[in-house]
Parts: sequence; C-alpha cells; structure tokens
Amino acid sequence: MYLTHEEEAMLAGEHGEACKRAMEILVALGKIYGADRLINVASVQVAGVSYHNLGDAGLEFLSELARDGKVKVLTTLNPAGIDLERWKELNISEDFAIKQKMVIDAFEKLGIITSCTCIPYLVGNLPLKGQHIAWSESSAVTFANSVLGAKTNREGGPSALAAALTGKTANFGLHLDENRNAQIVINVRTKIENEDWALLGFSIGKKTGNKIPFIRGIKTANLEELKSFSAAIATYGGTALFHIENITPNKTEIPNEKIDIEEIDLKNARDELNDEGEIDFVGIGCPHCSLQEIEKIAKLLDGKKVSVETWIFTARQIKTLAELQGWASKIEKSGAKIVCDTCMAVAPLKGRFKCLVTNSSKACFYGRGTNNFKTKFGTIEKCIDAAVTGKWK
Repeated sequence: MYLTHEEEAMLAGEHGEACKRAMEILVALGKIYGADRLINVASVQVAGVSYHNLGDAGLEFLSELARDGKVKVLTTLNPAGIDLERWKELNISEDFAIKQKMVIDAFEKLGIITSCTCIPYLVGNLPLKGQHIAWSESSAVTFANSVLGAKTNREGGPSALAAALTGKTANFGLHLDENRNAQIVINVRTKIENEDWALLGFSIGKKTGNKIPFIRGIKTANLEELKSFSAAIATYGGTALFHIENITPNKTEIPNEKIDIEEIDLKNARDELNDEGEIDFVGIGCPHCSLQEIEKIAKLLDGKKVSVETWIFTARQIKTLAELQGWASKIEKSGAKIVCDTCMAVAPLKGRFKCLVTNSSKACFYGRGTNNFKTKFGTIEKCIDAAVTGKWK
C-alpha cells in the first residue's frame, strides 16, 4: 500500500504517539482489505461511546490516546450510555455515570464534538455528495451512503478514531465506485407509509442480507422515513448502501436478480416484532427523533398524562430547538421524558423493564437481544396512545 511522505512520518511517530497508533490501525486494515492507498476524509462519526460497551479497557485506550492526540477533521460522537444532564432522574447508577463521564472527557480532550447522537447529519456533521467520510453507526452510515451520497465503510470504533486522528482512511470497500452498484432489484408491490418503512427495511434486510438493493415502486420518501428505513435495513440485513429509484442520488447499474415485496411481507414483519406482554416502557427515537418528530409527539401529548414510563430520545441540539418552540415543555408536562445523549440500544436498561413499545424495528432488535425485553411495534400515534392509556390496542 502506497504511503505519502506525510503518512510515513505519521507512521514513524513524528506526529505523536496517538497519531502513530492510528496509522498502524489504518495500514493494517488497508493491507487486510487490499487498499492501494489512504484517502482524505471530510468527517468522522465515532461509535462505541457507551461505557456499557467500552468497559475499563476501552476507557484506558481512550485515555492513552488523549495524552497527545487531536483529531484532524470534524468528528462527532454516537450516543453514550447516559443522559449527561439528567442521569440521576433516569435512575442510572452513580458508578456507571462517573465512568461514562470519564469516557466523554477523553473524547473531548481529543477534540471530538461530544454530540452523542446517531443522527449526526441533523446536528452539523453533514457531508456532501461524493465526499469520503469515516462513520461508524450502522443507520448513520447507511443514510450517509444512500441518501446523502457520501462514501463510507461501516467503521468500527477504533478505525473511526484512527481516521479522526489522521484525517485519513484506507481506500477500499464502499469508497470505490465499482463496489457501490446494486446487486438485486426489489420490486415493492404494496403501499408504504408511516411505520411501513421500518417494516420494509426489516423485510428487505431479511431477504437480501448484505446485498445492495435497487428498490422500485416507491413514489415519495421524506427524511424521517429514510432515517427509519436506513436503520431497519442495516440492522436486519447488513448492507450499508441502498438505491431507491428516482429518490436517492447515486447512479448504479441495474442487476438481473429480482424479488418482490408485498403486503404479506410487511404483515409478517409486523407480527414478528410484536410479542405478548404487559407494557411498562415506551421508547421513541431509534434513530434519534428529528425536530419534526418531536413536534408531532408534542401535539399528541398536549394536555394529556402518560401512565407508563415514556422516554423520547433525541439529540441535545434538537431538544434545545424544541424548547424554543415550546414543544419540549408540552412533552415533559405529560410526564414523558425527553432523553438526550443516549439511546435504547446502549443505555444500561437490562432488568429495569419487561415490555418495550416502540416505533423502531431496530429498537425491537436491540431491546430483545441486549435487554431481554418483549416488544410491541407500531406508529408514533399508537405508541403515544399506549403511553397514555397503558394499553396496546
């Protein structure tokens, strides 16, 4: 793999120990995947932020890097394990909170923006079409590749950090145009609206695995729908890129292999995501809620009271905007809580709740796998009704 003089100097330790270790990671990955060179990245998004996932070993690694390391490009963080401001109110243990804050402090010393959200494209980390980036979180990676037209592999936490510290990543995988073509055509033969996008991603992911789909039959799609779809298809399939005819910006060759998605597929997906169980937790915002979704929830909760523990997950920057609009106060007056900096997938929630109500198929996956929750899946309207009545209708 070719290295420039500057890259060789980084690898030799001339730019500091953290930069050297980062280069070692990138060179090793480049050799494993047959990269010809390193390329510059415009931004980085780092996952693996929760102390729940990192543990003491991960915290020590970050602390070592922070001794002399500084990021060279715009870098934001994935959700942590706690709401950094109201963790006590959410009954997170003090020991966990202390460790989590040490993790965040280490990232901050590296020069990383401690945004703690899985929707970096809505809080300032917005790459342009064709730009190379190095992002980690699966739904954000898929959204960036597919909807924004940026180019990134699904980075692990260490490789994303390495890209941040050097401003570079190895040139392989989805950075190469020849690897971004569709591999299977999906003919959608049913109407798609509301929560159907999460079911569609579930169904396509299950049927196609890590193949890149070219999707036909979709007339319109808004940001929230594409956000939901990106999370679902990445969770249940593994692909980090999709094409939707006349909607997404990337060009692709059209493959010969074809499959259909019909109403029965969505019904089967819905049935699979719904368990029997008495609800005790409503969680909305996986990925984190947009400002438009916060507005919708505020209107649904206005003048009402929740009877079930209800958390609305969003980025702190979006919560600030919601406060200015008066939407946050309407949500909080209902007894629901707007939760920032963390999410259902990485917060230490195991054993606290038994049955999760959510509008996210991704949240169902992690709720079951990580926290042993039973799950119930439906629209935002249905979730809010369950929060208020305590019943699933």
